[in-house]
Amino acid sequence: MNRQRFNALTALYPRLRIAVVGDFCLDRYLEIDPARSETSIETGLPVHNVVGVRSQPGAAGTILNNLVALGIGEILPVGFAGDDGEGFELRRALQARAGVKLDHFLQTAGRRTFTYCKPLVIESGKEPVELNRLDSKNWTPTPADVQDQLIKSVRALAETADAIILMDQVDMAETGVVTTKLLDAIKDIVANRPGLLVMADSRRGLKGYPAVTFKMNAAELSALTGAANTLAIEEVELLAGSVARRHGRTVFVTLAERGLLGATPTGQVAHVPALPLRGPIDIVGAGDSVTANLSASLAAGANLRESLEMAAIASSVVIHQLGTTGVATVADIGAFV
Repeated sequence: MNRQRFNALTALYPRLRIAVVGDFCLDRYLEIDPARSETSIETGLPVHNVVGVRSQPGAAGTILNNLVALGIGEILPVGFAGDDGEGFELRRALQARAGVKLDHFLQTAGRRTFTYCKPLVIESGKEPVELNRLDSKNWTPTPADVQDQLIKSVRALAETADAIILMDQVDMAETGVVTTKLLDAIKDIVANRPGLLVMADSRRGLKGYPAVTFKMNAAELSALTGAANTLAIEEVELLAGSVARRHGRTVFVTLAERGLLGATPTGQVAHVPALPLRGPIDIVGAGDSVTANLSASLAAGANLRESLEMAAIASSVVIHQLGTTGVATVADIGAFV
């Protein structure tokens, strides 16, 4: 991809309307100054003194953050937050993002706000060190009325969106946004609007998903197909191509240091190597940057290889951002084109 083509594709980003359907969480970073450590008089245990707090949307919100960084015109989150302090923080963080419309983002007393609380030891001249994380999740099924409202929103947005991204981040099925009922609605949507790009990613794998565009890593591809855990590039090509033909939609596979691979139902396959490392890395958020950049570039009209190239550059930019869940702007990506 040359600079002219890159500019032509990214010039369309402000015109795009992309819905992000999934599990939005609050990423709360607690910055700890070890120089201020002390011992609790009451318990005799070490005290970590927090000198700074940063909050930002995480999980599906990380995809949203990357879409914002790309300058997408309208970004429409479909999800929920609890009626709690973390929910207030999450909504405030989402509202602060350019182009984000919260018309379809629910706040409900029936759910806790999904939260990753990340203590970070910050010392001058050293890389941040993350301590044990404190997570808040939902462990009961998503209430039927909440599911119905989410499905109503997805159906409405499918009429005008240029793309829909599905992000299933929960550990226990049926406790988040992407439930069986919502996937049934997605199946109807893609049947009625086959040209709509729907990109799906799930930490529990994509088995049972309707015929949408799949994005997964190599281990998830192995689990989906029953193949060995360690796959050569040629084996990934064959398996991804088989899944693409069976589902009638493109399949994307992230391969860590080996790059990215895509296969279409018509037999086209492309592999883009990862960029060389330029220093210390933090891989948190890399996969979400790939999802965002694949979706945005494809919605703008990129072909298979072009979309992979842009996603590969974006993920390289993100992994070199330490102590945060990073994003890649159009300018960041353009510097490597």
